[in-house]
Amino acid sequence: MKVKGNDRRENMSANLKFLTKSVKMKSIPLILISLFFIGLFSKPSIVFAQNEKEENSYSFQTPSRDGTGKFYLGREISQIMGFQGMQWLERASREREEGVSAAIKNLPISEESNVADIGAGSGYYIFRIAPKVPKGKVYAVEIQDEALKYLDEKSEELGFQNVVAVKGNSYSPNLPENTIDVAIMVDVYHELAYPKEMLQSIRRSLKSGGKLILIEYRGEDASIPIKPLHKMTEKQAEKELKENGYRLVKNGKFLPIQHYLIFEKID
Repeated sequence: MKVKGNDRRENMSANLKFLTKSVKMKSIPLILISLFFIGLFSKPSIVFAQNEKEENSYSFQTPSRDGTGKFYLGREISQIMGFQGMQWLERASREREEGVSAAIKNLPISEESNVADIGAGSGYYIFRIAPKVPKGKVYAVEIQDEALKYLDEKSEELGFQNVVAVKGNSYSPNLPENTIDVAIMVDVYHELAYPKEMLQSIRRSLKSGGKLILIEYRGEDASIPIKPLHKMTEKQAEKELKENGYRLVKNGKFLPIQHYLIFEKID
């Protein structure tokens, strides 16, 4: 039987009151009482039951080493890489290792396309896509303020007029509805805390027939030196996106170590 968050807290509170009434306070050092209290109320957030909607979409277990303990359709959601990892995103070897130029060359875009990079990070992709859509817009979506500040400053420095930094949140990229031709997530999807809600919000932002492209390290290949939870299999990705109104139309096989999964919005 699942215990609701409020009931759990009430039970804990009752237990604490019982303890303080039943035991002579002088016999228990203050530090032990403090530790007991902290132990009750400073559990990881995943321990407390979530709201009913979230419980229906996600399950919770003890976290693995690099995971959050939160599962979506059988997959444990990974911990996130903060903006402090920007140097890794901008490493000189990235083009050789990941074939970024090929990934951008194969984007289904035109000069008028509106493109969204969700989880844009340092803008490694954004500032390479922007010149290819001079009559469109490129939305750089981030939830971290320092990343948004960097993107704004870098865009101004490079002289781009079509790059728009957008502050999203864990549930939504906060993009205008029916505006985006192509949305991409590069090594981001596996970290989303609320993949179901995010996918549905992205879907609303896509035009009819709009595309969502996931670039993810291949989970089927154990030889790729990336932590398992930071990879995705094609099968798992298709399972999750199909559940949220997308169909897989292509998996490009041209990248060295990543999937290039093109999904289309189902109208």
